[in-house]
Amino acid sequence: MSKGTFSRLYTGEGGVDFIGRSRLWYWITAALLVVSIAAIGIRGFDLSIDFEGGTKMNMPAAELTVDEVEETFIDATGVTPTLTQIVGAGDSRILEINSQRLTTEQVDAARAAIFEEHQPLDAQGRPSPDAIGDSTVSESWGSTITKRMLIAMAVFLGLAFLYIAFRLEKEMAAAAMLALLVDGILIAGIYALFGFEVSPASVIGLLTVLSFSIYDTVIVFDKVRENTAGYLSSRRSTYGEEANLAVNQTVMRSISTSVISALPIVALMIVAVWLMGVGTLKDLALIQLIGVVEGIFSSIFLATPILVGLMNRRKDTKKHNQEVADYRAGKLTDENPVEGDELVDAAPKRTVAGPDTPAPGSTWRPGRS
Repeated sequence: MSKGTFSRLYTGEGGVDFIGRSRLWYWITAALLVVSIAAIGIRGFDLSIDFEGGTKMNMPAAELTVDEVEETFIDATGVTPTLTQIVGAGDSRILEINSQRLTTEQVDAARAAIFEEHQPLDAQGRPSPDAIGDSTVSESWGSTITKRMLIAMAVFLGLAFLYIAFRLEKEMAAAAMLALLVDGILIAGIYALFGFEVSPASVIGLLTVLSFSIYDTVIVFDKVRENTAGYLSSRRSTYGEEANLAVNQTVMRSISTSVISALPIVALMIVAVWLMGVGTLKDLALIQLIGVVEGIFSSIFLATPILVGLMNRRKDTKKHNQEVADYRAGKLTDENPVEGDELVDAAPKRTVAGPDTPAPGSTWRPGRS
């Protein structure tokens, strides 16, 4: 991107044809959706024990190795863990073992075998069986949590739709909801593709980033509505051109807001996860970071092109687009009425002589409005 274009983009004067490249954004979105849906269908989700039920054992990692502790666990219980990992860094490293639900006897056997074989240290630095913690979640509890998660998602989407429908025009509401649906599928696809664990913290983070995406989209659409107010009464520009200008005027705000939002999330991952080893915060920070990055694409490159596509299907917008094209080709003049008996001269703001007024037969490009 040239320095001049970036400068115009930074100041909101325009410079990038976002709407003109709608087909490209749609193809990219379609490809990402195919990959995401395939990952969800083939790989599925790695659900935490909070959803599926199961047993988690943890202990200070110290000098322990994952493979050796996992082998001891299997020999003692006869169960292969679903996940064995070390989280955190330095003295805060924790070794976690997740498996299907174990009986009390199996948990006791695993604790005794791991202590005898590996001698994990307690908080005072002494070998102790108490250094090995465990927690068990029943399948019925996991099923209850799953149902509550689905209900929460349904309520959130319903409230989001009502807010957008009340706050924006119907085409804007439809475009925003379609973009929000794409957000959810892509984030879910990333989790399925890379095998990230889905926990209650992940669901909370997902609702948070979807809310952020709605907010960003509403900001852009507010500017679109401002730019396109009374567009039918002037041949100065099409709906799509004014919408493209609105994206140019808000793109730097969207990027800046996303970057500022990402900074504390990155800090959270570094301090709370890498240094302190808090797994719940890791789940929350990870999905928020993914969602903030994906939300930039959604609000800038997807929501407004969808809106313009919906608006261009309306009869009055189609008619106006043709009038703009005819006026620029010299087939219409200012004496020709537009939209009933109203003349172009009736909208002096858009037809007053000046550098932004296209002459018949000329090509017009939108600038700052």
